[in-house]
Amino acid sequence: MDPSPHRDEEADVIVVGAGPAGCSAGYHLARAGHDVLLVEKAVFPRDKVCGDGLTPRAVRELLGMGVDVEGDGWVRTRGLRVHGSGTTVEMPWPVVASCPDYGLVRTRQDLDRLLARQAVAAGARLLEGTKVTGPVFDPATGRVGGVVAERDGARRTFRAPVVVAADGASSRSAVALGIHQRTDRPMGVAVRRYYTSPHRNRDHLEAWIDLETRDGRGRASMPFGYGWVFPVGDGGFNVGLGTFHVGRRPDVDHRRLFRQWTARLPAAWHFDEEHADGPLRGAPLPAGLNRRPQYTRGLLLTGDAGGMINPLSGEGIDYAMESGRLAAETVARALARPTAHTREEALLRYPEVIREAYGRYFTVGRLVVRALNHPQVMRLVATHSLRRPVTQRFMFKLWANLTDPYSPDALDRVIAALQRAVPAA
Repeated sequence: MDPSPHRDEEADVIVVGAGPAGCSAGYHLARAGHDVLLVEKAVFPRDKVCGDGLTPRAVRELLGMGVDVEGDGWVRTRGLRVHGSGTTVEMPWPVVASCPDYGLVRTRQDLDRLLARQAVAAGARLLEGTKVTGPVFDPATGRVGGVVAERDGARRTFRAPVVVAADGASSRSAVALGIHQRTDRPMGVAVRRYYTSPHRNRDHLEAWIDLETRDGRGRASMPFGYGWVFPVGDGGFNVGLGTFHVGRRPDVDHRRLFRQWTARLPAAWHFDEEHADGPLRGAPLPAGLNRRPQYTRGLLLTGDAGGMINPLSGEGIDYAMESGRLAAETVARALARPTAHTREEALLRYPEVIREAYGRYFTVGRLVVRALNHPQVMRLVATHSLRRPVTQRFMFKLWANLTDPYSPDALDRVIAALQRAVPAA
């Protein structure tokens, strides 16, 4: 039996997960005047395994949520510094009309708490420390009509005509409806650790693209991926690496790869055990829309729950906030419709909205990942890609997904043509 009714047990929309995707969806829906219940299993502040880097795409979404990015706690970045095969290149963020010309860095422990507060300020109701254990189904229609959750050992039922799943890579909500991760889409693994360091970089994201590793027999390989050093302020750095693959997972020991890579960095940077600010932690990176459909029976998938991670860069925060906003816009249109049939028609449009936003770019990304998982191709790219300015700019624009299809820039036109030439993911 469900527990007796409570005032806060019904809402217009339930959002499961208060990370960037969930907070974005909650913020925009609340701003549109809807009663939003945002359910988060952890209690803020809480940590998430992430690079903490925010591209100009992510900054655009922050500004769209009214977030003050000028205050304390933000590190502003001017671009990317790339290292590979003895070469170092600095590239400013590409100029895109729809985005600011700078990036940011902020730890997820701070960022997610800030975004949750922003959603609450817009009118969303936040329940922390509340674990959603599964959806509630309407027995007459088979649609999702809410969620069952546990808090402080007590079971509660929350009901709403629409549920937005923003519950991360494992997405209990998606699995409950039989929506599993696809093995033919890119999947990544990332590990990261915080350090206090005298490293002087304060205004660039840094990336190393020659992640050569050796196994226990001394055999060398170079997986597709990169290592990063991102400044988080006050002498702190987020140091990590990630790799991507399509299909069968390559035999990569990411902890060993991390040790071997950091051992090659300058000893004066102190990326060592003595200066570490916590353990090495890892997380999966489901990418390239590896869960489909993104909508079914009253449930919409956003962010990592829908595999909305860039398969080239591993960046997920910008796509999480963007897809949260797209989900909110779809739900708001649906709730404005007069009948159940027309509301469902509006919700069924959501997968196409997502495909229009990301499908072709993610297909290009999948093809690139597949190619770069051939060791010879990856070694060739790591050795030669930084030697020519045109190649540098092309790779950076493609990697960051920062292009303007209406720009006269030749590289923007080439990347736009590539995307037109492939089917949407």
